[in-house]
Amino acid sequence: MDLGLAGRVYIVTAATRGLGFASARELVADGARVVVTGREEKSVAAAVDALGGVEAAEGVVADNAAPDTAERLMGAALARFGRLDGVLISVGGPAAGTVLGTPESAWREAFESVLLGALRIARAAADVLQEGGAIGFVLSSSVRQPIPGLAVSNGLRPGLAMAAKSLANELGPEGIRVFGLLPARIDTERVQHLDGLSADPAATRSTHEASIPLRRYGRPDEFGKVAAFALSPAASYLTGIMIPVDGGALQGL
Repeated sequence: MDLGLAGRVYIVTAATRGLGFASARELVADGARVVVTGREEKSVAAAVDALGGVEAAEGVVADNAAPDTAERLMGAALARFGRLDGVLISVGGPAAGTVLGTPESAWREAFESVLLGALRIARAAADVLQEGGAIGFVLSSSVRQPIPGLAVSNGLRPGLAMAAKSLANELGPEGIRVFGLLPARIDTERVQHLDGLSADPAATRSTHEASIPLRRYGRPDEFGKVAAFALSPAASYLTGIMIPVDGGALQGL
């Protein structure tokens, strides 16, 4: 299938590794060009190189939580490539912890990056995108069911998902699509870190794998392919939806 990505331009945040990088890589592989962000200059430069260099990618050192990030990213895409066709808003996962054990400062910090920063970027993109544009949010399976030990994610992701759903209703008449992706156990450094917090990481992984119908963790490229499709013109009639990328782990419809 031709996804129609050739020559199109996408912003992918938090794209120096993990799900963001995997998504950017699949977009570039299908002919798109990308603006990728990260918080460290060295990792951003390495991601640009890995994506094919300056012909395919532009790197911006930025934090989603910073008030000026949204404006900087829109400006970078237009200045470098002259257009913008979509954004994939990904952030690093909030720290593990419980509702009672997580200090208020950590909740506030996560709110700034996970929810407010993401909405700021989406709102800025909405001002630039034309008909056929797309805004994607990398969320979590915690949108639909809580994940033990990830109280902050459990608290913030569902709210962002509902904001995305509302935004889809607002932007639909302009021909701009909005969607969310719900990864579960994808084999990234983040998930490996979470498994490593247990006394027996190997046993923890085995337990999680046993609860997944496909009996394995997902690969980052499997997530990236779904993201590239959802952003592409091939998904032109999909909006306002939350797409699980979880091997069947979520048990509800």
